[in-house]
Amino acid sequence: AGAVVLGLMGVCTVPAEEENPSFWYKQAASAIDASLKLQPRIHEAKNLIIFLGDGFGVPTITATRILKAQQQGKLGPETPLALDAFPYMALSKTYNVDRHVPDSAGTGTAYLCGVKGNYKTIGVSAAARHAECNTTFGNEVISVMQRARKAGKAVGIVTTTRVQHASPSGTYAHVVDRNWYADASMPQEARQQGCKDIAWQLVHNVDINVILGGGRIYMTPAGTPDPEYPADSSQNGIREDGNNLIDMWLEARPVRDASGTLLCPLPPAQGQAPTNPLGICPQGARYAWNRTEMLAAAADPNVKYLMGLFEPMDTKYNMVRNTTLDPSLTEMTEAAITVLSRNPNGFYLFVEDKLGLVFLGPVREGCRVWVGGVRAAVGPQPTVGAHLQVAESTTATMKFDYQPQAAVPLKSETHGGEDVAILARGPMAHLFHGVQEQTYVAHAMAYAACIEPYTDCRQRNSGSSILGNSSPSTHGTFLALLLPALLLPLFH
Repeated sequence: AGAVVLGLMGVCTVPAEEENPSFWYKQAASAIDASLKLQPRIHEAKNLIIFLGDGFGVPTITATRILKAQQQGKLGPETPLALDAFPYMALSKTYNVDRHVPDSAGTGTAYLCGVKGNYKTIGVSAAARHAECNTTFGNEVISVMQRARKAGKAVGIVTTTRVQHASPSGTYAHVVDRNWYADASMPQEARQQGCKDIAWQLVHNVDINVILGGGRIYMTPAGTPDPEYPADSSQNGIREDGNNLIDMWLEARPVRDASGTLLCPLPPAQGQAPTNPLGICPQGARYAWNRTEMLAAAADPNVKYLMGLFEPMDTKYNMVRNTTLDPSLTEMTEAAITVLSRNPNGFYLFVEDKLGLVFLGPVREGCRVWVGGVRAAVGPQPTVGAHLQVAESTTATMKFDYQPQAAVPLKSETHGGEDVAILARGPMAHLFHGVQEQTYVAHAMAYAACIEPYTDCRQRNSGSSILGNSSPSTHGTFLALLLPALLLPLFH
């Protein structure tokens, strides 16, 4: 029956087969056989998808395996995740040019644009200085997403944060302060020098086909009621320039009938967000602020552009979201792929999930209880100035919003400085190996798809696929690969 170990939360039974060396021999032999059959797929990648699990480093992958197993009544680490099937893996060095321990702005610039930058700066080289507007100009760097759009592909971003947040904005923005979400967030001097806020750049810099996430508050004029929380003035729009960026985005993609009458977007009511009743837009662009509108837009085969903003700022965690009004990350990603797939030239998609802490029951290490989380060393303190204390109860520590004690109390969690895993599959995925600079991610993606600056890629004219078959459908693969540390499936 296997060994029995008494733990803090009950009895853990170690599987009997794991006590027999032959179990491990057979397992290893099977893995070697699979490795010998692995062959690179050398041909041009049509579609590019990058999944970023913000906070999902290697320790969290391990924790996720254990949690998944425990939910299935198993012990833990032996249970595989879908991402474990990715055949290629590398480590990326995450530092910023001016910091050993980076932030999401500098790292986003690296893996999305292929150039390392400074702490808290987005889409600019290290020649730009944090919060110094006049150092922006001439130091802008171009993202792979923008290059993909130039090459004729559809492009999109999906995130559980606000769409103006540091990671997604690395695909389209050039800004020396990641917190310049709206013009109201910027110092007057920066505005006078000609710098634009991130929300403005979202609708002006790159012709993005799909934009899904949070961030309504930065898109509408100050005082504009939020459609979901109209009675809560703290959720109103905050723009001081009087612009409704949602309107501007839609108006740049108008749909008219044969007589020239504007069909979409409909003029917004005074002081309200633009309205798009279902069925009004026969094609073109659609805006949605709730799940129903998003799903309807994605289902319309004529929709080529979709913006969905589902919260004033970041979206809510999956465990507490309004499942009627707020789409899940899975639903947003499926909608994005559906719309983007209407472009016959392929697509580029960035998907981010802002992860919380992963809490576990008994683990194999003596069946002890893991009451900490991913980032328990530094981060928010439940009670400022409190002494370190033992968790009140196991029930408390297993709640998703439990805040573990932090050795270094800060306003919020922060980054680690360790290398991050890259897992890849699909055409040219074998480019991911060894230890690489984080900038390598962007360059390998561009090379795989033969877009600038790699239009003369070797595989473009080879017309060969070592495996001789096509890749799995993007829908099927996506659904199995939602939570990587930094996943880069390059689909054919």
